[in-house]
Amino acid sequence: MLRQAMNDRELHEECGVFGIFGVPDAASLTYYGLHALQHRGQEGCGIVSVDADGRFHRVKGAGLVTEVFSGDKLSELAGSMTIGHVRYSTTGGNTSENIQPFLFRHNSGDFALAHNGNLVNSNQLRQYLENKGSLFQSTSDSEILAHLIKKETKYRDRPRIFSIIDALNMLEGAFAFLIMTANRIYACRDKYGLRPLSIGRLRDGYVVSSETCAFDVLGAEFLRDVEPGEIVTIDAHGLRSRDYSQYKRRQMCAMEYVYFARPDSDIEGCNVHAFRKETGRILWREAPAEADIVVGVPDSSLSAAMGYAEASGLPYEMGLIKNKYIGRTFIQPSQELRERGVRMKLSAVRTIVRGKRVVLVDDSIVRGTTSRRIVAMLREAGATAVHVRIASPPMTNPCFYGVDTSTYDELISARKSVDEVGQEIGSDSLAFLSKEALLQAGGRSELCLACYTGNYPTALYQSVTQANKDDK
Repeated sequence: MLRQAMNDRELHEECGVFGIFGVPDAASLTYYGLHALQHRGQEGCGIVSVDADGRFHRVKGAGLVTEVFSGDKLSELAGSMTIGHVRYSTTGGNTSENIQPFLFRHNSGDFALAHNGNLVNSNQLRQYLENKGSLFQSTSDSEILAHLIKKETKYRDRPRIFSIIDALNMLEGAFAFLIMTANRIYACRDKYGLRPLSIGRLRDGYVVSSETCAFDVLGAEFLRDVEPGEIVTIDAHGLRSRDYSQYKRRQMCAMEYVYFARPDSDIEGCNVHAFRKETGRILWREAPAEADIVVGVPDSSLSAAMGYAEASGLPYEMGLIKNKYIGRTFIQPSQELRERGVRMKLSAVRTIVRGKRVVLVDDSIVRGTTSRRIVAMLREAGATAVHVRIASPPMTNPCFYGVDTSTYDELISARKSVDEVGQEIGSDSLAFLSKEALLQAGGRSELCLACYTGNYPTALYQSVTQANKDDK
């Protein structure tokens, strides 16, 4: 089940995957790639490498990339092929056994696996596999794919790609998988296109990443996205493509654009900063406000705030400052510490907001606790009015694809009207972006808007039952 508790920023990222093929000192490069993806998960990380003799090496642990790979840890990861992972726990929780990449030893050949996303039929598949004799080493849904690859191999002498195809077709949900054998990497993406995965060129080799921002760090050239329902094989022959499903949609998770991805990443041909800035422009047209300045909530809302200010003609000001040296604050054990944690992370610039009517632009409201604290902070700093504008629609439904909003009770907009939410957070006015505006901002005909509409692209199996049970 998805983890229910949330930190002070209200939303946790999912996970990030990264891989390199055919580049010397691949582990060091993967270190920098994972560092670029650190925003997608801060609970744990790991790297698996394959050396010239086909031997697998792994280093993983709890903590940030800089913490896990301190000292000479990277020297343990020889080879020119690696996959890596940064983790925020979704299904399975935060235990050391669930830190990826997973490494599996088998008489037909060892392999490693890393996963971004969430499987909605994991309970059914786990029971099915356990009944056939599988013994799981973790509680993560990601391990299920490895067991399916081996358990469902009908023809032991056929290429591994066919076993992977059979296994992927048993999965339901959101995923970007990297599977590494002694000779190649398989990059796989779910048929709905819910999670991003891109391929780049680096010298004579290749790079695969959840986000293109990691390519820029390494000086890699973006080649293309892995398509929905596609497996890309990367080996000494170059890139080869095979569809494992003919059912293909482009229902990228809207929250990738709204919140999760870095603004310097391009997702399916659309720059994240440009998308957010356009949502800000549209937000002003849909919900103008009588105000003096526009202030964005750092960091993911700054682009939308710039767009709102540009369209409205109001000055964009740094009315809130984020302390960049404390990292992401995880769950605090008491209300007093949670309140103090917000003030450690954000502070209002009194001389900027004092005596001003403020338009506060944020990317989302989940439970409303953070929004309420920020509004109060601006008022304490002397703002005469705070008009809150949200650059996404109200979140009224749980997400089961890797975002940590698994019950209706966690979502204030599932229980209250827009006016009631505005009263709850203490704003002078509140308005959300329309659902149509998200499609317009990205020039898209499809996005996964399930958390706003309740129209889920996949079957949900145990997830809805669990969400309803948790609300009782």
